[in-house]
Amino acid sequence: SRFAGVKPIIGMDMPYNYRNKVQTVFRLNQRKQIISGVYQSSSGNVVSVDDCMLENIQSQKIVAEIKKLMKSFKIYPYDARQDRGTIRHVMVRCGKTTGQIMVCIVTPTAMFPSRNNFVKALRKLHPEITTVVINVNDRHTNMVLGERDIVLYGKGYIEDVLCGIKYRISPQSFYQINPVQTERLYKKAISLAGLTGK
Repeated sequence: SRFAGVKPIIGMDMPYNYRNKVQTVFRLNQRKQIISGVYQSSSGNVVSVDDCMLENIQSQKIVAEIKKLMKSFKIYPYDARQDRGTIRHVMVRCGKTTGQIMVCIVTPTAMFPSRNNFVKALRKLHPEITTVVINVNDRHTNMVLGERDIVLYGKGYIEDVLCGIKYRISPQSFYQINPVQTERLYKKAISLAGLTGK
């Protein structure tokens, strides 16, 4: 504040469950149960997360169902140390204004046993899913996505509208994760810029 006036923070009315992108990693825990969550800081360990106050609620429900389907289809999380297993990560993206939902399943190879039946079962539980994509990541890193996408259902992307402009969002796209505050931020920047068209 010595250098410039500090303005009040423009906060959210409801600062919960706003994330339009949810990424989760899958592992077997010590009891050989499938868990999903996030990497622990500075380690390769996974912290199980079933409920998060920042993540889109629908996305969390879809991840929970994927975990159950993995068990019933006998599909196991990928283990990098042993180089075996099928699912590394799942990313769910939701269009705030369109309601479109993408499920991106990250696998170490394009081979996914019973993948069509798996997708059919998932869509039966969640018919609101508009596209399902496999992303192949064969690298031995904690990077979530690889470079190759295989569309299993739908168009392979979702759409959303931000500040009146329609965006097409693929698994690889960068898109702000908080659409409500992004729109407020952009509108504020535009008003302060005093743009005249010249």
